[in-house]
Amino acid sequence: MNLLGISSIVDSVGKVIGDLHTSDKERMELELEAKRIDQAIDLGQMEVNKVEAANQNMFVAGWRPAIGWVGAGAMFYQFLAYPLLVWAWTWMQAEQIVPAEVKPPPMLDTDALWVILSGMLGIAGMRSFERVKGVVPPAKS
Repeated sequence: MNLLGISSIVDSVGKVIGDLHTSDKERMELELEAKRIDQAIDLGQMEVNKVEAANQNMFVAGWRPAIGWVGAGAMFYQFLAYPLLVWAWTWMQAEQIVPAEVKPPPMLDTDALWVILSGMLGIAGMRSFERVKGVVPPAKS
């Protein structure tokens, strides 16, 4: 509970006092410790990723490829199938195969799709770049 902003005032005063009484060496040690913690977290996540990737269960190891295939399918529909469907729909309506009042298939809302796909492609690109530079060993085939 923050009555009248007292906790933010106490935090600010504590930060100022900490800055005044912290030497450069202590700051560097704190930064080094923070980097060690970040590295430990990253290594832990890498181990989790290895275990997930090695799992034979499709619901554990298959979620990343599934997102990729859903994204590829949505891109295929949006940019290849949909324009052809609209063209075919128009032709079928002109030939009176499909009634004129029946609407063509819907277009996808691609806003969320672009966010997901660009994030996945960015991560994949970073990983490929790291492999080329020798930072990360190549994936097992």
